[in-house]
Order: sequence, then C-alpha cells, then structure tokens
Amino acid sequence: MSQRVYIFDTTLRDGEQVPGCQLSTDEKIVVAKQLEKLGVDVIEAGFPVSSPGDFRSVVEISKAVSEPTICALSRAVAADIEAAGEALKHAKRGRIHTGIGSSDIHIQHKFNTTREKIIERAIDATKLARTLVEDVEFYCEDAGRADLQFLAQLVEAVIGAGATVVNIPDTTGYCLPDEYASKIRYIFENVKNVHKATISIHCHNDLGLATANSLAGIQVGARQVEVTVNGIGERAGNTSLEEVVMALNIHPELGLHTGINTQLIYPTSQLVSKMMRMQVQANKAIVGRNAFAHSSGIHQDGFLKHSQNYEIMNPQDVGVDKSDIVLTARSGRHALKHRLELLGFVYEKNILDNLYRQFLDIADHKKEVNDGDLVDLAKSLERA
Repeated sequence: MSQRVYIFDTTLRDGEQVPGCQLSTDEKIVVAKQLEKLGVDVIEAGFPVSSPGDFRSVVEISKAVSEPTICALSRAVAADIEAAGEALKHAKRGRIHTGIGSSDIHIQHKFNTTREKIIERAIDATKLARTLVEDVEFYCEDAGRADLQFLAQLVEAVIGAGATVVNIPDTTGYCLPDEYASKIRYIFENVKNVHKATISIHCHNDLGLATANSLAGIQVGARQVEVTVNGIGERAGNTSLEEVVMALNIHPELGLHTGINTQLIYPTSQLVSKMMRMQVQANKAIVGRNAFAHSSGIHQDGFLKHSQNYEIMNPQDVGVDKSDIVLTARSGRHALKHRLELLGFVYEKNILDNLYRQFLDIADHKKEVNDGDLVDLAKSLERA
C-alpha cells in the first residue's frame, strides 16, 4: 500500500461556506495559486451548479492552476454533474466529486427513499460522471452514521461503476476516532473491489475530533484526506490541513508523508485568514499566534534551556520566524534576564532580583510587559 497521503484541499468549497467568507473569482484564484505552491494534490474549486459565480470560479481556477487536480462538487443529479463537467473543460486534470446520503437518517428524512434507490442513483451518477472525466470521486454523505453493511455495498457499487476515489465523510462530526477507524477498516475488509479506488476521508469538527478522526482513518489505510486551511468550514469547521500534515511530519514512525511544503503553511494560513476576513484563533494549533509563545515561568525556563522541552516542532518548519517569550506576571527570572540581555542590559543576580520585583509590580497591572517597559525599568535603575 502506498505510503503517500494525498491532500485534498476544500478551502475554496467547504471552507468558503462559512457565513461571511465568500470570495470573488479573482480572490479564489489568488488562494488557488498559493495552494498550488503549498503542494496540495487536489483543489476542490467549487460547486458549479450552485451559482454562475461558482461555475466561473471553477473555470478560471482550471485555467490558472496546472499542477493540482481541479475538483468540482455535484450532487447525484444529472444537471449538477453536467455543469461540473462543463466547468472542468479547461482543467489539465479534472475530477467530478459527486455523491449522495448513505445514512438511514438521510435516506429517510432527506431523500424520502430506500437504500436500494440510493444505490441505483449512485451508480447512475458515477457512470454519467465517468463519461465526462476519467477521475470521479464519490462521497457517501453522512457515512459517520451509516449502517456499515450498507455503506460497504454502496462503496462496492460505485467502484464497480467507475469511481476512482470514494469519500467516507463524517459529515456531522459524530464519530469517535476508534469508531471512525473501524468504519474505514471494515470497508477495506469487506469491499471486494476496494483496491481499484483510493479511500478518502472528510471529517467535520462538531465534537473537536476532525483531526483525530482523520489521522485514525489514515492509520488504517485511507490515502486521501480532505482538509481546509485553518480548519474553516461548515458549523465548527473541517479537518485542519496544517494539523494533519504536521502530525504526519513529526511522527515519521508512521511511515507516511505528504507533498506539502510545510514552510509555506503559516503564510498560506495568513493569506486565507486575510482573504476570508476570518481571524485565526490565538490558540489554534500550528498557526495561531500563541502556537509558539511561552508565558509561564516554568515553560520559559525549560524552553530557554532547550527548545524541545516545550516545543515538538521548529517554528521555521511551518514558516513562523521564531518562538516568542511573552513577559507576564507568570514569567520567571530566567525569561526576564533573557529579554534584558537581548536589549543590551546585563546585571548581576542581586540587581536582577531587585529588577524582577519591580517587573512583577508592572506585570500585575499590565497583561503583557513589552520591551519599552523593560527599557524604562532599566533606565530608572541607572538613574537611581
């Protein structure tokens, strides 16, 4: 089995569904070109039938980007699939991503139909898509809550109809990691023709488990993971590209790798945040402003002695210039001494102890003590 994990980025489709984050075609092209530099394998560029703007975006991204596969979403509806195929005509490598609900909740309450009819529609949709492109991905929507035996039947049917990739999405973020891994494992063990397609995973973050579920799926054999930059997406978001990529990077014992240029992760995060007008939360893993910041005295002391005491990756590996020592009322003498020396002030221990007491007085009244405050403190000592 291949040890390459393919990165399917849906920032411009699922990510853009966040209220207030809609991009123009020109803005989407800027992001798509950055994703190409980042090294993603597939860019899901939009849902062509949904609007003229989305159709145009898929067309123009297909023209502007040459290395990644360009993917267009559709429902298992002929008009959707035909619109996707038309929009992808300029793509060097085009993929139609079609599908339908696979859980009984969706089958009964969304489609008002039967399992048998769902399989018929899935086969028809896959066959139609294959007449338009060679690369067809089928999504089994709400697979996280689907009956396992039926899910396996559906996967086998669409692979038989020509699907080259089958997506097993935890659409509602319902699964626990071991549960999701068991679903993927069951598919590999019970779908006779599974070797003819790539199994893909697409997890949502409703319980904060999207990355954990995605890694669980990868570890049992899935070789495509569907992600967004900064983990943006419907409701609580999607699996975060940066989290999955770096988890694989810092665990070489898994024997898995991606084609991502990790040093472009942070610049890409910042670009998407700016373009979509969606601020990255401060404590966001990998790309949040506090991801490489240390404010506790115990942590600062350990970090200054050896960075790996409290950092499992180098900030430069993801495109961040350096780690930060943030001075607060929780900071220790070691951090204060370090920052003062960077500013050119070197003191004996007894003087530093006196400065530290004064520093704590300032820190108790301010959330963060900056370099200007330290210079003023040092100068006041000199005047004394």
